Amino acid sequence: MDLEIYDETNGAITDAQLTLSKDLLDFAAKQLQLKENTEMSVTFVKNERIRAINREYRQVDRATDVISFALEDQSEDDFPVLMDDELQAEIPENLGDLFVSIDKVKEQADFLGHSEDRELGFLLVHGFLHLNGYDHMEPADEQVMFALQRKILDAYGLTK
Repeated sequence: MDLEIYDETNGAITDAQLTLSKDLLDFAAKQLQLKENTEMSVTFVKNERIRAINREYRQVDRATDVISFALEDQSEDDFPVLMDDELQAEIPENLGDLFVSIDKVKEQADFLGHSEDRELGFLLVHGFLHLNGYDHMEPADEQVMFALQRKILDAYGLTK
């Protein structure tokens, strides 16, 4: 997977956490059997920045832990572009963008009594699954998404 990572935290995220992020998202992409040329980005921010994003795009004036912006939806286009399968396979699929508050990673890890790596992994996989069309608005959907989230984290080695 082609992953772009941006650090807007002025060094609040460690090199080890950046490596974990890349490795875990690559692992998750393989678990979902995504194409090798799938693209996405992750931007690490502080609470102030994610609060502004949350306020602007969700009309919720508070800091949150992760926000997902999916670029591709599952709807049918009005004007589909018809390509042969070989050409279609070469075109990268851009999943979208994640914004993760490194402040919330630390706060929530402390509150929940587990490592920052576990919390970071949880937020990354949670957002990643949203970018791939998973949701938890309905109980049945929540059960599917959370089970897959747990399966990916456990298989990677980030257990509770």
